[in-house]
Amino acid sequence: MRSSKPVAIEFFAGSGLVSEALRPFFRVVWANDNCEKKAAIYTANHGTRAFHLADIETLTGETLPPARLAWASFPCQDLSLAGAIDGIRGKRSGLVWEWLRVIDEMAAPPPILVAENVLGLVSAHGGANYRAFHAALTKRGYRVGAVTLDAVRWLPQSRPRVFVVAVSDAIAIPPSLIAEGPGWPHHPAIVRAAAGLRDWIWWRLPEPESRRDSLTDVIEWDAACHDRAVARRNVALVPRRHRVRLEQEGAAVAPGYKRIRNGAQVLELRFDGVAGCLRTARGGSSRQFLVLRRNGSLATRLLTVREAARLMGAPAGYQIPGSYNDGYNAMGDAVAVPVARFLAERLLAPLASKM
Repeated sequence: MRSSKPVAIEFFAGSGLVSEALRPFFRVVWANDNCEKKAAIYTANHGTRAFHLADIETLTGETLPPARLAWASFPCQDLSLAGAIDGIRGKRSGLVWEWLRVIDEMAAPPPILVAENVLGLVSAHGGANYRAFHAALTKRGYRVGAVTLDAVRWLPQSRPRVFVVAVSDAIAIPPSLIAEGPGWPHHPAIVRAAAGLRDWIWWRLPEPESRRDSLTDVIEWDAACHDRAVARRNVALVPRRHRVRLEQEGAAVAPGYKRIRNGAQVLELRFDGVAGCLRTARGGSSRQFLVLRRNGSLATRLLTVREAARLMGAPAGYQIPGSYNDGYNAMGDAVAVPVARFLAERLLAPLASKM
């Protein structure tokens, strides 16, 4: 028996965490990515029937199934502050225009579009990237708004992301979903980028409950650490002020990234029970380290793949085949499950139900 859930299609689907998040509210019947390693994770958890491995430039909209929702977590490298900031016309982030081309070619473009990316989409270049994208969407007959949702509200990971939600102007949007002005999910960069735009919507979302878990709740305490020599070298990179806090606060675990400060490499830590944003080398960043207190001494290691998956809200049984790098990169490029699920439950599903 076919599900009565509205149909969704997903572009730049990666390891399938968005499909996982949408599952209670939408039926994802088609998904696409061009990375074989991420495809292996997607199909291990969602099957092969819906997945199509191909570069987006080779896709044609005429072959896609009709859908109420099309989601695109398009590449962030040209918009990330850790990357080159080439902008939305850059080689990688510019693939969003290929997405719109495919949407244009569909017999009936989906009435709801979602585009997810880093905060740089609205903050870089004075908001010019977003305004160009907004103009392209309104030209196609959509009313558009953007919200910023940080995974830290649900998970012990600092991960702010922008979600652009566009709805066909032929659809009557319930007044309960529209606010009179900016609220908690509207970062100041969104407010600035939206100034003077036509067909702009201030999406109304209920503020989520406070997060309960801390980083200590996702740690695999029996995972192997670096040997003593490597640990000593890593701990020696911790700035003195952070070493003092590490000793004074007696933190069981402190995450951090290696950075260059004043021409020297340091390992900067945080002490709020929250991991830094998971990133990948392709996105212009290094891997995240952990400094752990074990048996009265300090040990170090990288995050495990399972810890990365937990920090993204992946279910406990979510399969992540492949190497360490494959799994870490797949999680670092993904969308946190409870964030996408919140958006689906509180905004996308109510919109879809009115169509």
